[in-house]
Amino acid sequence: MVKVIVTGAGGKMGGRIIGMISAMENLRVVGAIEVKGHPIVGRDLGHSLGSGRTGALVSDSLADCIDQADVVIDFTDHEASLNYLKIASEKNRAIVIGSTGFTAEEMKTAQKLAEKTRCVLSPNMSVGVNVMLKVLDYCAGILYEDYDVEIIEAHHHLKKDAPSGTALQMARVIAARLGRDLEKEAVYTRRGMIGERTRREIGIQTIRAGDIVGEHTVIFGGIGERLEIVHRAQSRDNFAKGAIRAAQWIVHQKNGLYDMQDVLGLRDSR
Repeated sequence: MVKVIVTGAGGKMGGRIIGMISAMENLRVVGAIEVKGHPIVGRDLGHSLGSGRTGALVSDSLADCIDQADVVIDFTDHEASLNYLKIASEKNRAIVIGSTGFTAEEMKTAQKLAEKTRCVLSPNMSVGVNVMLKVLDYCAGILYEDYDVEIIEAHHHLKKDAPSGTALQMARVIAARLGRDLEKEAVYTRRGMIGERTRREIGIQTIRAGDIVGEHTVIFGGIGERLEIVHRAQSRDNFAKGAIRAAQWIVHQKNGLYDMQDVLGLRDSR
């Protein structure tokens, strides 16, 4: 039995993860976290989410209850997630983080903290997206310099960061395969008389509208043809399922920072 604490329990992702785990036999939610002042703090988790009594209370302090758990599942924001990772590292508890928006410096901090515990940190927990990352690496290696690369991502109007962490990860995978420095070659906006497109640039464009859960399209544009690879998320369930799968996997691993490529066995051995 894997014992889980879920952060952001009052949010859409947190609630969905808790609901899914409650229907599973080999996992159990033993606690939940919300920010101070949230109306569900101090209440029974089941009552707060509209189900029966569970005996697990919603807390505003991970440090106070993390000893009960084997693993923490966190979908909040990058600053809160880094704090939760710090607590997990101090208590030697595994953690799965699905937050996005980490800066380069924050990623270095996460890497250091993960030396004391086991952490899966991935901008997208979807199995389909992570298979797509593998496909993009493969395609970029074959198409190479003869095809222009453009990435278009679309999300709901409440999403705060842009481009999405998933779009950036797709760009990193392609840039690495093509031997390009994404910091120098990425183009995020185009307007006015910009001149011809350079052969090495990687376009990353953002759309925010309505309640779009998440769409990512990668275009490899050649002369006379183009290849489009698309992932569309119809609900948040695929992210929740991936996070739960990661939680089951990470509790058995050695200390270190992992992502969903590791969880799914897709890590390139080159």
